[in-house]
Amino acid sequence: MSSVCILSMDLTRYIQAARDAKEVGYQKYSDYSVGAVLVTTNGEVYKGSNIETATFDMCIHAERSAVDGALTQGISPEKFNLMVISTEDQNGEPPCGTCRQFLADFCSDEFSIYSDTGDIENPAEYSLGEIFPHAFRPEL
Repeated sequence: MSSVCILSMDLTRYIQAARDAKEVGYQKYSDYSVGAVLVTTNGEVYKGSNIETATFDMCIHAERSAVDGALTQGISPEKFNLMVISTEDQNGEPPCGTCRQFLADFCSDEFSIYSDTGDIENPAEYSLGEIFPHAFRPEL
């Protein structure tokens, strides 16, 4: 899936980073935390967490928070390598539809997404194209 090889010890570190990120989010209304890390091709890690507001349409999802962090630091989307997410339930679920569309604007179908299953050494693995076929996107 990913163009850069990821060692299992690195993946374990990224899952732990996503777990840490979900602990610092702001979930006043749903009490459902999500953390994400975006990893670049040279190993830089950008954390994100979900942030809720009283008007739910203005909430920030963890995946988008991580991408926003990388972009605002000048990281080009061509350097995005993979994403790891950890949800409150740690059930291996992929990103929501809104986040899938957001990621499709910056990432190819081969972009790898790992989701925490509760077993830090055995995350669920998806490609963006697998979970979001026929995405509406600009030419990458």
